[in-house]
Amino acid sequence: MAYTNPYNGQRYGGGNNAGFTDKQNANLAGGSSINGGSPTDSDSWKSNQFKEFYYYRHALTEAAKEQYFQQFATVRNLEQNTGKVIKQYVYYPLLDDRNINDQGIDATGAYYEGGNLYGSSKDISTIMGKLPVLGESGGRYNRVGTTRSEIQGTIAHLGFFMEFTEDEFIFDSDTELKTHIFDEAMKAANEIVEDVLQIDLINACQCNVFHGATTDLSGMKGADSEITYDDLVKWAKRLSEDRVPTKTRIFTGSRNIDTKTIDGGWVLAVGRDMLPTFMHMLDYHGNPAFTPAHQYAAGVQLMKGEVGSIYKFRIVEVPEMLFHAGKGADASSDVKYQSTNGKYNAYPIMLIGDESFTTIGFRSDGKQHKFKIITKMPSAENATRDEPYGKTGFWSIQWYYGTMLLRPERLQIFWSTALA
Repeated sequence: MAYTNPYNGQRYGGGNNAGFTDKQNANLAGGSSINGGSPTDSDSWKSNQFKEFYYYRHALTEAAKEQYFQQFATVRNLEQNTGKVIKQYVYYPLLDDRNINDQGIDATGAYYEGGNLYGSSKDISTIMGKLPVLGESGGRYNRVGTTRSEIQGTIAHLGFFMEFTEDEFIFDSDTELKTHIFDEAMKAANEIVEDVLQIDLINACQCNVFHGATTDLSGMKGADSEITYDDLVKWAKRLSEDRVPTKTRIFTGSRNIDTKTIDGGWVLAVGRDMLPTFMHMLDYHGNPAFTPAHQYAAGVQLMKGEVGSIYKFRIVEVPEMLFHAGKGADASSDVKYQSTNGKYNAYPIMLIGDESFTTIGFRSDGKQHKFKIITKMPSAENATRDEPYGKTGFWSIQWYYGTMLLRPERLQIFWSTALA
């Protein structure tokens, strides 16, 4: 099993969706509240204000059902008038190989590199040889140092709109037309957030894992690059060494300030194309390694999309999981594994550790993700010089997006081929 770092940090920088504190603001993640009523319309439309509220609420609730990566994110608030960049220090543990500084003085008074005593070593001889032993008279011995790094994320402003006419709602045979319009628009906004967040996490990942001798995407081919049970066991060992917690806090309930702690293993986010591989997997004793979620659902809190578990991992299926199409080796003669244009596809199996990344909120309370929604229904009040009859309206949505990687060692990707 090989580990490489083909990507160096984030390409896009961005945190989650955040909008404004406006009477039309909507809490996407919760899907349960809209601050304020519907927009002011003409007398002929005012009787529909409660219906407008229902449409928005229903759309938000439906969109919340499609949030997979956002359930694992923490949220940081970007204050107004502070620019579009948020920065944070990350402090490394003193006994850690990443804590490299020039302060090291050992028990003999000699300078040594690193300044972290024995760092991350688990070797008994190494630890015993670098214990901070003191003599009777004390002195300048056993000096250590600490190291920190600076991380940052930026936000981007996103949005889209759609137009409609009065006749569409009056004469259309579908009485639920408004509901469908708002539902699909909100789902699209949510999918954009999920897609860009997923891309940011893939590009920002600094630990990419491969099966066997494979070291990059271009070398992936068939069974030689397909994840195995042995890979998962070895991966779990590495995660334990990296001190990645097996507990994960997720957003649950009707408001995303409600959280629950998921225990019992590390979380793997996968696409549906990888499920056959996991379901065919056998353990060291020749028994099926995959345990369906329904067999243990009664005793644990399931995550959104959770389909089962293998060894110390809990599997979450992400319907819109992205992948690299045709980035592997030549696959023209192989029909057993999925390929594009004669080359193998590369599918990510993403490990998401607790507090591994944060989404950046703006003009929010730092906990809730918000969209700004503006609706202008066809009416006399909304008539303009360009449309003097007031028979055209529009619906727009906008938000701020940004994400920042907090703990790189808690975000890892295993790249695998997938059965056709």
